[in-house]
Amino acid sequence: MPRPSARTRVLVTGAGGPAGIAVMRSLAADPAVDVLAADMDNWAAGLYLVPPAARLLLPAGDSPGFAAAALAACTRMRADVLIPTVDAELQPLSDARGQIEAVGVRLMLAPGQALALALDKLALARACAAAVRVPRTECMAAADPASWTFPAIAKPRTGSGSRGVRRLDSVAELTAEARPGYLVQEYLPGEEYSVDVLADRRGRVVAAVPRLRARVDSGVSVAGRSLHSRQLEEFGTAAAEAIGLPFICNVQCRRDAGGEPALVEINPRPPGSLPLTIASGVDMPRLALAALYGAELPGQAFTETAMVRFLDQRFVSMADIEQVPA
Repeated sequence: MPRPSARTRVLVTGAGGPAGIAVMRSLAADPAVDVLAADMDNWAAGLYLVPPAARLLLPAGDSPGFAAAALAACTRMRADVLIPTVDAELQPLSDARGQIEAVGVRLMLAPGQALALALDKLALARACAAAVRVPRTECMAAADPASWTFPAIAKPRTGSGSRGVRRLDSVAELTAEARPGYLVQEYLPGEEYSVDVLADRRGRVVAAVPRLRARVDSGVSVAGRSLHSRQLEEFGTAAAEAIGLPFICNVQCRRDAGGEPALVEINPRPPGSLPLTIASGVDMPRLALAALYGAELPGQAFTETAMVRFLDQRFVSMADIEQVPA
């Protein structure tokens, strides 16, 4: 279905994060789009990239009232499209998809089955094993410590960024760390990459842009470059298509001891370093919005580009901070 002739009102959540801000800035450059911004915190910088009437606060994504509040916000602000950019919001919005779409709002989010695979690192490893190199991955509580080679990695089965991830250097550490909800995974010593992937509504990939994560802070790339690598482009494409992810996702991988890329995780949402991919020539938010309305997307080419990040400021009045509606 083509986009309507009237302006499209798009509500972007996570306006305090780099992913949300990247999506907002991309869509704001489209003269046919009105961007609405939401976050749980009235100090979120991205709220002040839009006019006061286009700002609002939502509960945290993991709070019981989040999905209902998001639905009410879409209705009140006459949103046509809802784009979540925060991991904790994805499953609640997926569960509420029927109610959201019933009021005429399009949700830019993977179908339930694909989303469930992406959010569960053990299920993801199993689903992608036939498509790409996957590191050995087991539930920590059921793992035989004596069968593992060290170092190894302990990580939560669900979660985002680098939270809860630690290196294990011995059988004793693995035994001491064993707990429900955690995985033990083969250690990958090589360079880390992210592949930003764009697909149409059916999950057919039209662009895969690898990025070298040269410097990482709290799970977010603060310096890096896009690079042409057929191997990494094919890796990202195969991983995303293995679980059927549409729109924008981010495939993370590291090279193993033999130099082969191996899957770390897939983020089924716009990533925080999306500005680098946009600057490289693939404006994924605008293209994904077109795909959401049924457009056929052509293959996308990109130019190798480097990025460094720095803190910046936006000055607002205290009235602006205090008056963001909940």
